[in-house]
Amino acid sequence: MADQYAHSGDDKRPTEIPAIRWEEPPEGPVVVLLDQTRLPAEEVELVCTDASALVEAIRSLAVRGAPLLGIAGAYGVALAAVRGFDVDEAAAALAGARPTAVNLAVGVRRAQSAYETALAKGGDVRQAAAAALAAARQLHREDAEASRRMAEHGLVLLDELLPGGGHRVLTHCNTGSLVSGGEGTAFAVALAAHRTGRLRRLWVDETRPLLQGARLTAYEAARSGMAYTLLTDNAAGSLFAAGEVDAVLVGADRITADGSVANKVGSYPLAVLARYHHVPFIVVAPVTTVDLDTADGASIEVEQRPGYEVTEVTAPQVPVVRGTEAGGGIPMAPLGTQAYNPAFDVTPAELVTAIVTEEGVVSPVTAEALAEVCARSRRVTAG
Repeated sequence: MADQYAHSGDDKRPTEIPAIRWEEPPEGPVVVLLDQTRLPAEEVELVCTDASALVEAIRSLAVRGAPLLGIAGAYGVALAAVRGFDVDEAAAALAGARPTAVNLAVGVRRAQSAYETALAKGGDVRQAAAAALAAARQLHREDAEASRRMAEHGLVLLDELLPGGGHRVLTHCNTGSLVSGGEGTAFAVALAAHRTGRLRRLWVDETRPLLQGARLTAYEAARSGMAYTLLTDNAAGSLFAAGEVDAVLVGADRITADGSVANKVGSYPLAVLARYHHVPFIVVAPVTTVDLDTADGASIEVEQRPGYEVTEVTAPQVPVVRGTEAGGGIPMAPLGTQAYNPAFDVTPAELVTAIVTEEGVVSPVTAEALAEVCARSRRVTAG
């Protein structure tokens, strides 16, 4: 079950209304989400009282972005445990809500494992639920720290590749505080460049069909005081040809063992453009996004989204047209038009200049280098 209530967005920065948080009001624990489908028109929080509401929020993209999905998945398991629902059933539903995003399954497994370990050690269900919640909170803290470290490593890399500052960076989709426990992944690097006076321009792909760039990245850039310009996805080639792009910064939803990167659809064409124009194509993602159990890009299950996301337009705060088509939005194509709508595409490792993680930069991108950074992360965690 979920309820909504609005907050004024006046004079607030993105980080002042967290993308996700755990609350314990008198009526019982809840997971509170900033509903990203309503941005930038209004800041509305979605209150989830059970895992099924959180599953729906994930599928509808009210909560999205690889690192944040991991946090949401962990909190969802904890919510089921604390409220006395079937934890295994909740975990399965949450993990399957968006199959391409590996962080979601990682977060679910982490909280579920903490729950099961507590029971195996003789704890009761209340103690096991507390363990699941502690695991979710720890993951939330770790992601915030990973965001900070990725920004540091990414800024150093930009300065090495582009000495002298004045960076003109192109980004795709949304990778800021709306997708993270901290300030994000790729956007956090651009934000660090802005804060140190090194960012000349942030080029923001609108990111069709759901316009995460236009609605969300522009929202975060504006509130951070960054110099940014919005463009249609198919205008990027013109920018490259004019020599207006110094680097491309994107996030990732899954990175396979061979270094292939699944990210928001439209990322692969940018990588091809970047290679042709000799522009660095940089992926910024936490180690939890690296999936060593998936061998290559061809093995990734790419989520297929509903066709109405392409054939219709639904704008925030604009009443939807009910009774016309499946999505209830404004039809932009003839009735019955079939649409191809993959949520992600896959960029092969040879087109990726570097992968920036909290444990350092992987460049060139090889299976051996990725395995080493993952092993390094495990050693740090174990220590």
